[in-house]
Amino acid sequence: MPRPTVTQLVYGSATVFLSTLAMLLLSQTQTGIGVAVIALAGLGLGLLVAMTVPMPRMSRVVRRHVVRAKSPARTPLRAVPPPAGRIPGPRVSHTTDTRVGQHSR
Repeated sequence: MPRPTVTQLVYGSATVFLSTLAMLLLSQTQTGIGVAVIALAGLGLGLLVAMTVPMPRMSRVVRRHVVRAKSPARTPLRAVPPPAGRIPGPRVSHTTDTRVGQHSR
């Protein structure tokens, strides 16, 4: 399991403190058991918030640089030699030239 980041610790601690304070003020509990239950609920909420804060990722620029460094496309491009032998061109029929306008109405 990765270690929590500073951001996760700050968010989790702030959540524990503020949620526990808010629940104590709103419930107006006076018993020790009630305070303990609220403290445990605040701690659980803080853990939940700390674990759901997204972990820092690699920026797009760094990721792109790393991917390009590993890419086989770093080799220089070479021209493709023409195939040996004659390549036949498109067949041009003079009869098709006269019928081009027939279907254009």
